[in-house]
Amino acid sequence: MARATLSTHVLDTTNGVPAAGVEVALYREATLAAKGTTGADGRVAKLGDEHEPGTYRLVFDVGAYFRSRQLDTFFGSVTLEVRLRDGHQHIPLLVSRYGVVSYLGS
Repeated sequence: MARATLSTHVLDTTNGVPAAGVEVALYREATLAAKGTTGADGRVAKLGDEHEPGTYRLVFDVGAYFRSRQLDTFFGSVTLEVRLRDGHQHIPLLVSRYGVVSYLGS
């Protein structure tokens, strides 16, 4: 059976820096499939091991990230529902205190 792998990258566009220390969780239905924390470069290079292809929720705790920097923010968390396919997917998140953008990266 084909398997999926996932990485992510969070960029703080308010300050123009990688967002280090963001907690990231991956859920399949109500079950936690993997979790990680972005490093100094804003990346989680490997979010869990291999996953079965399917629909997942990727949850970024950006509220805690901004609060730890004494900054007010509109977002408590950002949740993306994604369909993982076989092979590797990279999902960047660009976040400011009041806006978010994401896309399927390479």
